[in-house]
Amino acid sequence: MDIIDVSIIVLYIFLTLGVGIWISKRASKGLDSYFLGGKSIKWYYLGLSNGSGMFDVSGTAWMVGILFLYGVKSFMFMWMWPIWNQIFIMIFLAAWIRRSNIMTGSEWILTRFGDDKAGRASHLIVAIFAIIASIGFIAYFFEGVGKFMSIILPWDLTFMIGQSELLTSDQSYALIIIFLTTIYTIKGGMFSVVATEVLQYGIMVLAGLLIAGYAFITVTDIEISNVLSTEWSNIMFGWEIEGSWTGKYEAFNNLIDTQGYKMFGAFIGMSLFKGIFASIAGPTPSYDMQRILSTRSVKEAAYMSGFTNLVLFIPRYLLIGGIVILALVYIAPEMAVSNTLSLSDLEIILPKVINNHVPVGIKGLLLAGLLAAFMSTFSAFVNSGPAYIVNDIYKKYFKPTAPDKHYVKASHIASFAIVIIGVIMGFFADSINSLTLWITSALYGGYVAANFLKWIWWRFNGWGYFWGMTAGLFIATLQFLLDQNKANFEMGTWLHDLAQIPAIYIFPIIFIVSLLGSFLGTLLTPATSMETLKKFYSNVRPWGWWSPVYKELKGEDETFTKNEDFVSDMLNCVIGVVWQSSMILLPIYFMIRDYPKTLIALLVFVVTSIVLKFTWLDRVKKYKN
Repeated sequence: MDIIDVSIIVLYIFLTLGVGIWISKRASKGLDSYFLGGKSIKWYYLGLSNGSGMFDVSGTAWMVGILFLYGVKSFMFMWMWPIWNQIFIMIFLAAWIRRSNIMTGSEWILTRFGDDKAGRASHLIVAIFAIIASIGFIAYFFEGVGKFMSIILPWDLTFMIGQSELLTSDQSYALIIIFLTTIYTIKGGMFSVVATEVLQYGIMVLAGLLIAGYAFITVTDIEISNVLSTEWSNIMFGWEIEGSWTGKYEAFNNLIDTQGYKMFGAFIGMSLFKGIFASIAGPTPSYDMQRILSTRSVKEAAYMSGFTNLVLFIPRYLLIGGIVILALVYIAPEMAVSNTLSLSDLEIILPKVINNHVPVGIKGLLLAGLLAAFMSTFSAFVNSGPAYIVNDIYKKYFKPTAPDKHYVKASHIASFAIVIIGVIMGFFADSINSLTLWITSALYGGYVAANFLKWIWWRFNGWGYFWGMTAGLFIATLQFLLDQNKANFEMGTWLHDLAQIPAIYIFPIIFIVSLLGSFLGTLLTPATSMETLKKFYSNVRPWGWWSPVYKELKGEDETFTKNEDFVSDMLNCVIGVVWQSSMILLPIYFMIRDYPKTLIALLVFVVTSIVLKFTWLDRVKKYKN
């Protein structure tokens, strides 16, 4: 690595630490100040921070691999997560969540179900889930950033004691980066996280523009057309996906056939089914919800969520598109002749391109940008996880009355504890991927049904929520254990056949079991008190089946009106998904020089932006706060 690249990375690290520590004094006023920035941070800073937190390294490497292999239609793979939740949050959920005026996602549950035994059961399972998720993701980041940095950076940081290896180079790099990130995150809370993430977002955008510009200038149209087929750039698909690779690149078609997405029509259908319910369920209790709760008003919560979509996708896919173009021209030929081509080859495309095909200066900025992507996502989890420990467990159940400084110190200790536990787990590399997959599988398996019902059905209560979450998490975990042990089952047995089914196709089973747990838990226990329901409904104003609660409120106040926006909200979500998709396709088509489709994507972006201005933004402007 050239001294210029090293200097850029070192300068970035010092600048990030300096900004984070400089602004940290504002975090010491109390828990609200520490975890939510005192609800005083402007919406556009929070939007940049939220976008920065979603710009993670491992996700970027995965997107590079699937775009390389599957072509432009790979943007639909993102629906598995699903990325639509950002659109649903923008259209209506941000306003619903922010009206609660609380600190964490699990505390929000108490406003819905009350503070009795049922409410506390639902509150506790969300808090525990959020803490476990934070620890699991920190462990995953520990493993991921270490491997990434050790591939890129030239120094071997292995530490030995005698003949025994104390720390591998991967672990040393991970410890250094995590230590530096933890310093400003713990010291400054939300203020430092947002300030540094805004800085990091700027570096990521600059890196994306530079790598896209470099790829556009150095790679010719002819070189691209020699590799790509017309099918690679086609977003239309049939029931089965057909590999678009021809000639000497046909080995990539064989890789497509082995990845479990051959029945592409069924895969997309299942992703749509999952995406709709998971998106209405709302954000999981992590940094995304924390940004919504940190805004100054309901109006700004909606603004922030819309701005997150706007600032995230185009810069991210310029970077991804630039990397993929360089990979297609310079790396694809040598990969295609490999006799052992596998998914792991796709995962190292990103570091391979950076190491061998990016010039001095741009390499340093790109590495600083990817390091920023890691640090911003990591700091978001380090800041959000302890909020559940301190506010939802320690303060609520152990020390309800104490000075604000005491809770801030407790938050520092909780943050260190989460990081330390996560790092310890990170040393057991073989189990980290399993843990992370379990969390993500359970997250959108067990989380969806109960959190969908909490918005739309008045009779749904705390025990229904608790048992719905528990049942869904249990089935999701069984599915994951089957998947992890599928090599151990005898061919032809029902366990072997069941284990071969991709997780996306198991989702309906998880969803139905979770719904069953939710309904049984609700109908076999008393309803939530009408006073709690009236307070929640009059404050949050969701649509759905709330007639008994509405009639009670209408009897008390003739001027009270119900939310009639279901149809307009759903239409706006459809328009928003198209808007979001255009922001992904626009930079991809531009980078592969398909100018007609670039213009179509741009036109779709402009038209949908104008429509949303009148159907969504003008309505948000009328919010009272």
